[in-house]
Amino acid sequence: MRNPRNEPLTVDNDGAGDAPVRKCILTGDRAARDTLVRLALGPEGQVLPDVRAKAPGRGAWIGVPRAELEAALAKGRLKAALARAFKTGAFTLPADLSALIAAQLERQLLDRLGLEAKSGHVVIGHERIDKAARSGRLHLLLHAADAGADGSRKLDQAWRVGSDAEGSELRGLAIPLGRAILSVALGRENVVHVGITDPGAAGRLRAALDRWLHYIGPELLSAACETSSQGATALATGQRREMPSDAVENF
Repeated sequence: MRNPRNEPLTVDNDGAGDAPVRKCILTGDRAARDTLVRLALGPEGQVLPDVRAKAPGRGAWIGVPRAELEAALAKGRLKAALARAFKTGAFTLPADLSALIAAQLERQLLDRLGLEAKSGHVVIGHERIDKAARSGRLHLLLHAADAGADGSRKLDQAWRVGSDAEGSELRGLAIPLGRAILSVALGRENVVHVGITDPGAAGRLRAALDRWLHYIGPELLSAACETSSQGATALATGQRREMPSDAVENF
């Protein structure tokens, strides 16, 4: 991912090598750039999300969940922080900014899933996932929010068997996306479970997924997954569908 113009790299001095870090304009906390969300100032003065961090010009970074962002927006703290970051108050904030960010993060996750599928790193179908899990080839297991409890439980057990982790808490992650959304993303019918068989692909998907889940927050995550098989438990640790939006990938 290239660094947008006017934003010099900041080196993390806490052992992360030359990984770029950014400071959240609302909390002052520093974190890896790819875990935050960039807001970019467009040529017409509009502030819009740039989750891929590709838009030129000045940018500001946020690392708070959606609920905190909406509170900051309502109280005027976001506007004040942006004015300091952009060194101007001549900008407009869309009323649905928080929803636009959620939609872009979800889209980025689904796009990543589609790319990994095209690269041959995704396996779907209960029998195929079970086989990959028991043979030790599974590196990530995802369950749709509306997956059946019994099917998810059986695949979780197959994964533990293939990973020599029987008796552990290793299990797939129930994500706040239904089978209809996963099916569209992968161009297949009735995608209920998704297995990832490449460690690099698993890492890339987890990064995109964790970024989105952090933003939508535990309240929305719990509500979306309340009917799923295993809740929202992460693999080894551990909304409703927002309307897709391509708003401002590039100004």
